Amino acid sequence: MQRRLVIVGGDAAGMSAAAQARRSSKPETLEIVAFERGTHTSYAACGLPYLVGGFVTAADKLVARSPEEHRARGIDVRTRHEVIAIDPGASTVTVRDLDGGVERSERWDALLIATGAEGVMPRWPGVDAAGVFQLRTLDHAAMVEARIAAGARRGVVVGAGYIGIEVAEGLLARGLSVTVVERLDAPMGTVLDADMSGAIAESMRAAGVDLRLGVSVEGFEADGGEVCAVRTGAGTIPADLVIVGLGVRPNVAVARTAGIRIGDAGGIVVDERLRTSLPNVWAAGDCVESRHRISGASVVVALGTHANKQGRAAGTVIAGGEASFPGVLGTAITRFRDLEIARTGLGEREAAAAGFAAYATLTEASSRAHYFPGAQSMRIKLVAERGSGRLLGAQIVGGAGSGKRIDVLATALWNRMTVQEIGEMDLSYAPPFSPVWDPVLLAAGRAAASR
Repeated sequence: MQRRLVIVGGDAAGMSAAAQARRSSKPETLEIVAFERGTHTSYAACGLPYLVGGFVTAADKLVARSPEEHRARGIDVRTRHEVIAIDPGASTVTVRDLDGGVERSERWDALLIATGAEGVMPRWPGVDAAGVFQLRTLDHAAMVEARIAAGARRGVVVGAGYIGIEVAEGLLARGLSVTVVERLDAPMGTVLDADMSGAIAESMRAAGVDLRLGVSVEGFEADGGEVCAVRTGAGTIPADLVIVGLGVRPNVAVARTAGIRIGDAGGIVVDERLRTSLPNVWAAGDCVESRHRISGASVVVALGTHANKQGRAAGTVIAGGEASFPGVLGTAITRFRDLEIARTGLGEREAAAAGFAAYATLTEASSRAHYFPGAQSMRIKLVAERGSGRLLGAQIVGGAGSGKRIDVLATALWNRMTVQEIGEMDLSYAPPFSPVWDPVLLAAGRAAASR
């Protein structure tokens, strides 16, 4: 007997689940229907700042698999269709055709909610002016591109988190003057400790960014419906283009209305097999809460790496297989021009809030042997548990060759290693790649000596 899987959302988690379920089940045993309110499926939203900046030369390069390609593989993808209600009792969803305006009911035997996240956009005065954008979809990127092509030369970025600094880099590369407004006292202030963010501010200002820290946006001014300025608590900033990058929150409205449990962190509560509080209903991606492997807390960490893994696990389980999602560390990396920025696990503040007796060490190191051309400096911060020396988190800020070292530390963190054990690891060495004592080993040795 054929079962019917309905998927709400056609990006990373939803279509990873669809693809995995299709690999595990033949069409005659499992029908798969995915509803996506946008026009694209399976695209790399993390690449949007680089598309806007011209580092990626065409939008289709960000698309992993189009709706047509999914359909050719036996997945019924319906774009421009939005699920507006879930009826768990009847095992149906109400779907609105956004082009035709027609609503209809669709049945399901298994339901996967992959509604993702929505950008935080305060209702500031003037926020609806033309030229004020978020950067969440390929369509958003196209609108920003059109604005630049029409002559925008003064860009203002609201927020100095991941998206903010990546967009600032991109707008600089396109020849715009760039102002970044951040209400905190440091860029990346929600993900890095204060003693790690100074180099980011220095790099941004050295590149020509007008970085305004400790400043809050109050609204926007428009001329003929077009944005012309950003009002802040510290004055007005002229603008032809504004991109708001204040982070995201889980998109859980349709799940909440259906009676699905929502957690304290604001996401859908799921178990390791991605099951929700309702039978035959799963959820995956940026709309769910995950278990932090160090603190044990339920957290929302909106990253494509997690969304794809969760989708694959959910697809396997829905198709009758065995899979689980084991939790997150929050490992992430970005850059501003030549400066690489990475983190994993808990910061110093987060470790204290989680109840650990934690301490931190800072290590300055070089990416290569000091005598080899191109050596770049980096700063590594390790957070460890007092007494045991167990690693709790790490942060790296430095030049080329610095950032991906975070993966060594994330691997150690995943496996609950102590800083002494990390300092004894057998890491590669050659002058073009590392000093004899790799920066990770130096940092771990200092942390082991301080425990």
